[in-house]
Amino acid sequence: MTTPARPERSDAESASAIVVSPFEPSLVKAVFRDVTPMPVSRSAAWAAGSVTRTVLTAIIDGARRAAAAEARKKLTPRDLLSAIDRNVELEVGSKWYDHSPTFRGMTGVLYDADGAVAPPRKRGRSRKPSAVVGAHRFEAGVKKLLRRQGVTAVPAMVRDLDGIASVFLTDLARDAVTVVREGGIERFGTVTAVVPDEPATSSFDKEFFGTLPTRRRGGRTIGPDHILAATTIQLFGGNLRQRALAEAREAARNTAAG
Repeated sequence: MTTPARPERSDAESASAIVVSPFEPSLVKAVFRDVTPMPVSRSAAWAAGSVTRTVLTAIIDGARRAAAAEARKKLTPRDLLSAIDRNVELEVGSKWYDHSPTFRGMTGVLYDADGAVAPPRKRGRSRKPSAVVGAHRFEAGVKKLLRRQGVTAVPAMVRDLDGIASVFLTDLARDAVTVVREGGIERFGTVTAVVPDEPATSSFDKEFFGTLPTRRRGGRTIGPDHILAATTIQLFGGNLRQRALAEAREAARNTAAG
């Protein structure tokens, strides 16, 4: 099977771009099946995998830079925290934070109604698949991304990256379903996102959505346009969102043309 080629870029920030996403359609569709019975088109699956790859690549790159400052090539959870602290765009997959010791300082201390510190929430086994339960599915892809940046990671770091990827893609799937059910791009295109120190712009830039179809009346298949819309919801703004949208659109187009 021919996989969509990725555009080459020379800037340092994109030096780790890869030809084939490690988050392939079979994995993406498995995550979507946990969220919705709606079918997912092949190009949408490639787009969602591309977005996840772009986000994880940026997170690993930030952690790699933090480790390099200490002349290390093995990443630890503190490098992950440092990367997020330096770049707020990387703070994604936040539902994972409640499940990882790495992020306890970020999520804060919870208090009960009497003002006492509340004990950690007990997590019993659930029969319903969740992003947390299924996080291990992303281990192979995460390790590929680490190798392509010339680093390794301690098991706790790999586990955090697995969890972030799983939660992020699950949230992306839920938002894509919402876009389909609530009227597609035509409705969500009216949303405006305002980022500090940046001019207010439409959340759904015509550059990315102008050539893509909106939801057909009565249609219930998740397409690449719904993935792009969901990406805009998940990534609040800045370079990471723009890069993720551009690469996802390219992946979807190359798949459709292949």
